[in-house]
Order: sequence, then structure tokens, then C-alpha cells
Amino acid sequence: MGLALAPAIAASQAQRVVRISPPDASSPSEVSVAINPKSPDNVVAVSLQPTGPTTNFAYISFDAGRSWESVAGPNPESRTQGDDAVVFDEHGGALWSYISFTGLREERPTGASNGIFVNRSTDGGRSWSEPVPVIDHHNTVRPFEDKPFLAAGAAGRVYVAWTRFSTYGSSDPAETSHIFFSLSEDGGRSFAMPFRVSDSAGDAVDSDGTLEGVVPAVGIDGEVYLVWSGPEGLVFDVSTDGGWTFGPDRVVAPHPGGWDVDVDGLSRANGMPVTGVDRSDGLNRGSLYVNWVDDRNGDLDVFVMRSSDKGKSFGEPVRVHDDPVGNGAAQFLTWMAVDAVDGSINVVFYDRAGLDGTNTGVTLARSTDGGAHFDTFPISIDPFETTTASFFGDYIGIDAVAGRVICAFTHFTGSNRLALSAASFRFN
Repeated sequence: MGLALAPAIAASQAQRVVRISPPDASSPSEVSVAINPKSPDNVVAVSLQPTGPTTNFAYISFDAGRSWESVAGPNPESRTQGDDAVVFDEHGGALWSYISFTGLREERPTGASNGIFVNRSTDGGRSWSEPVPVIDHHNTVRPFEDKPFLAAGAAGRVYVAWTRFSTYGSSDPAETSHIFFSLSEDGGRSFAMPFRVSDSAGDAVDSDGTLEGVVPAVGIDGEVYLVWSGPEGLVFDVSTDGGWTFGPDRVVAPHPGGWDVDVDGLSRANGMPVTGVDRSDGLNRGSLYVNWVDDRNGDLDVFVMRSSDKGKSFGEPVRVHDDPVGNGAAQFLTWMAVDAVDGSINVVFYDRAGLDGTNTGVTLARSTDGGAHFDTFPISIDPFETTTASFFGDYIGIDAVAGRVICAFTHFTGSNRLALSAASFRFN
């Protein structure tokens, strides 16, 4: 069961914040969340939680986020898991992707493997299928598959995109990173052979020169959009044949400071792009949005830009928060959800505006005019101090359906102690 932290009223909509990880959870982090479009009271979050034989867990709610229970994910080979992401398909089935590996960062491991897997659930997250490989390498961590994200389209199509390192973490100029892609036409029960999407390589360091942060989004005519970050900036590519082929890469925006950002009190943070499409019947139907963090103003800010012509052109980036520009306050680790019913753009991020030192809050920004303007809604938790002594993770989570918005996030509850909580909003 969840532990209610603080109910609040933000403008005209109720907000509820609830602890979703159990009290004895071991440092959960890297959370993703999805609302079931067929039954919006059903919410599933997934995260890294290094406990027992598995390191990934699902947290499920059937009462719109008022209470939660945790379910251990399958891990038949007891590998290390991480980079969890979850979506629902059009029929209300949940799909959970993640990496799974052994032997990474060991010069001569006794056992090595790495891959990307997807679990399926048809009962709202109560139970999960055995892992289905998108790709799986045995007795090697070269190449290494990293940071997969997925999207569900029509007619059982599931799309997964990620970064492939020829050798993870290598500074050798001969080693590279590329964006790879795979698709399923049977609801995630099997996946086609992966292929390379990126035309130009990045380095393999796992920093600003590396190609990272690719989140697929599905257009209203079945297009598959990809945006990632690398040494050239934010790079765009699109498939017009359902994910079988992609066109030439195109740099669509600079990424000042790169995606590997420095935040006091954290061992690492990122400003990687997140991609979404307005699939509603509203005025902005079909619009493509990209959300990211950069330091063009001298400190870390959160931005969204829009394309209304399927990625042929993009408008100027819009800063989603209204604290003074260049005030030194960091906003970081953002994620975005575009509501498929009302067309709103919902962005969540960690926020240090008005706070001292490493004290950190969480903020929701929301636009109902196609990303031209955003209103902000601070999430009702006490600011928490961060520390480099605990792994904070690379992700924050959000989803939105018909004005219901769920934000899921990692936060410190004490010295070196982490928990996951979720904030639930209802907008008219």
C-alpha cells in the first residue's frame, strides 16, 4: 500500500503525492510510469531496485495512484537490470523494456552477457510474461546495448530504440556509439532483427560525444519519429513505413553544454531529449514535440520545441518554467507526456529555483496551447538534499490521459536513502 505524503491544491486541480516504493526498498531509481488508456485508474511504474535476485520492479495501482503494490520483475538468469521503461498499447496491455547484463566493467569476466528485453502484462501489471529478447548477446559485452525506450503503435506494432556501444565507456577513438532500432508486429511477442539508424557515429565514452537519449514517438499516420543527442546537437530521423527504414539524419537544434550535465550533489545527470506526438482530435493534432535540458542561459533550463509539419521544420525552443533567466538555479532530468485525449503537453523535472545548495524540488509544467506557453505546478513534497554517495539514476517519469497526469520521481528521504513517489493531478 502507498503512504500518502501530502495532499494539496494547485490552482484549480487536486494534487496527491503518494509513496510508491515499499519502506524496505533498496535505493530505487530510474523510474518510468504509464496510465492505462483503457482503464485510467490502472497505473504502472517501473524502476531499478537492487533487491534480491532481480533488480527491476513494477509498482501497480488500480485506484488512480492512491495506493500501490510492488511486483518483482522476471529475471531468469539473475542478471543486472536497469534503464526500465513502460508503456501501454492501444488495447490496455503493458509493455516493460530494460537492459540486462553481466560482466560489464570487468576486464576478464568469468561470465558475460548483455541485451534488451521486453515483458508483457495483460492484467494491469499484476503478472508479467517471461522476458522476450529484442537483442541478446551471450559470453560478451561487446557490443553493449544501452538505454532502450519503447513506443506502442497501432495493430500490435511496438518500437524500441537505443544506443549501441562498440565498447562501453572506451575513450579509444576507434570505438563508437550508434542509434539502433527494432520493431515488433505481434504486440511484443517477438522482435525483428535490429538495425542501425544513425548515419554518423558518436564516441563510446558515455558522455556528450556519445549518441544517447533516443525515445521513439508514433505519428498519427504511423510515422516513427526519433530524436537523440550527440556532438552535433539534437538529431532527428523519421520512418514513413512503420519502422522498417529511416531517412537521412538531420540536426534540428543545438544542444548547448551537451546531454551529460553537471549538477551539484549528483554523481551524474542528463539533459537527453524526449519525443512526443499530439494524437488528440484537438487543434494541434499531429504536432511533434521535443523536450530536453541545456545550459544556453548559463544554468540548466528545461525546453520544449514543436514541429507542426512532421519534423520538416521546428519552432524556437520554449523555456517551460518562469523563474528569472540566468538566475543560477538548475532544472534537470526532465521527461514529457503528450495527452492523447486533450492534447496537453506535460513536462516534469527536478527544480532548484528558490532553494539553497543541493536542496531540490519537483515541478510539473503544462501547456494547453501547443507549447507556446506553460503553467507550472510545484509538486507537494518537502525539498530534499542530494548527495553523490547514492546513485540517483538517469530518469524521471510522467504520463497523461484525459487530463489525468501522473508524475513519478526518485527523492531522498534521509542520508543516502532513496524512495519513489508519485504525484497525481486531475485537470479539467
